[in-house]
Amino acid sequence: MPSPLHPLVRRLEENIGSVILGKHSAIQLALVALLAEGHLLIEDAPGVGKTSLAKSLALSLGCRFTRLQFTPDMLPSDILGGSIFLPNRGEFEFRPGPVFTQVLLADEINRTPPRTQSALLEAMMEKQVSVEGRTHPLEKPFFVLATQNPYEFEGTYPLPENQLDRFMVCMEIGYPDKAAEKAVLISHRHGEPVNGLKPVITNEQLMELQAAVREVRIDDALHDYILEIVHATRSHPELTIGVSTRGAVTFSRAIQSQAFVAGRDYVIPDDVKAMAIPVLAHRVVCSGILREGQRKRAQAVLQQMLAKIPVPR
Repeated sequence: MPSPLHPLVRRLEENIGSVILGKHSAIQLALVALLAEGHLLIEDAPGVGKTSLAKSLALSLGCRFTRLQFTPDMLPSDILGGSIFLPNRGEFEFRPGPVFTQVLLADEINRTPPRTQSALLEAMMEKQVSVEGRTHPLEKPFFVLATQNPYEFEGTYPLPENQLDRFMVCMEIGYPDKAAEKAVLISHRHGEPVNGLKPVITNEQLMELQAAVREVRIDDALHDYILEIVHATRSHPELTIGVSTRGAVTFSRAIQSQAFVAGRDYVIPDDVKAMAIPVLAHRVVCSGILREGQRKRAQAVLQQMLAKIPVPR
């Protein structure tokens, strides 16, 4: 039975789709990560709409939004904040950084060194920030949308595996077809369409949607199917690191969200298949010392696994 909250999902899809043309599947994946209380990493070549998709999703929500452009000279304190001395009071006062928001667009996250990248780890996992011995909770909901250019490009720092693991979904956008690209050209005649977007749901409604995702039913046979896929990654000869238990939990949550975005309150095998590549491909490590083409190889291995593992009926 469809949830009365499903029209809110359609409203988000339509609002984002009004400016991100011809990319329905990418929009749905972004919503899956958002509603599952995960984080989203968009990896693709420059100029295909990574930042536009992230920004349009953020602007469609009734939440506080901050965009942070990552650069090679950025320090952890530029993200987290720090204490400054107030001479008139003779004491230090903590000034929160850009991470103290609800929707954080981390643009070109792999343009900054690993030390600065790691400043986001605690915030993404624990929804809190520890600075100078004190812990500061972040406001809920808290959602990170990060974009990155492929790591083969000059001037980039590959995200380490523990950082990648914090992102529920890693996806590509790709080039639009000719008809969609023509529509994009026309829509940009008078400026950037994304900047005209308004919120279509409230902060409270978003939290209701996230709570509803947790209630989506997964049959026990589908739990076994999920674990068959996870365990297959740990024994495959082309993979040196398989999916962790945390990855399995994240996979299950994303599957629930995929079913909810599709308009159902129960999971079917197609939901599991749809989430396998976006959720697991960046969590496994292929054998060999070269990182070039790592994600493509991982996708191919996962596709082979999905073709061999029996689907529950």
